[in-house]
Amino acid sequence: MITEKKLLSHHANGLIFLEICSEEQFIGKEQDALDLLGELYGKCYDGIIIHERNIASSFFDLKTRLAGDVLQKFSNYCVRLAIVGDWSKYPSHSLSAFIMESNRGKIVNFATSIEEAVKLLSRFN
Repeated sequence: MITEKKLLSHHANGLIFLEICSEEQFIGKEQDALDLLGELYGKCYDGIIIHERNIASSFFDLKTRLAGDVLQKFSNYCVRLAIVGDWSKYPSHSLSAFIMESNRGKIVNFATSIEEAVKLLSRFN
């Protein structure tokens, strides 16, 4: 539950982004994305920032389709999402291409820092 996680607010260009601070993994399947969106429903925010450590490792293996399924939920509900992590540790060319393509859009972005995440999420305001 989100209540067990710390929420930090980041402000940029008149927008508010909620960073979910947790050491635990809370996205391991498609339903977890829906649960997260439901838990945050009604809060005042323009996007969500989560960390790589909060997501199951299978997410980063595109063959599992977990990334597509989870990210589709954010797209369907038009909720901007940034995932912060160290992407250099993943040797997959397809994941690298997926990250680059995602970062061209405004719904899902991959960043290496909170500052970069906020910048990516707020650039289309």
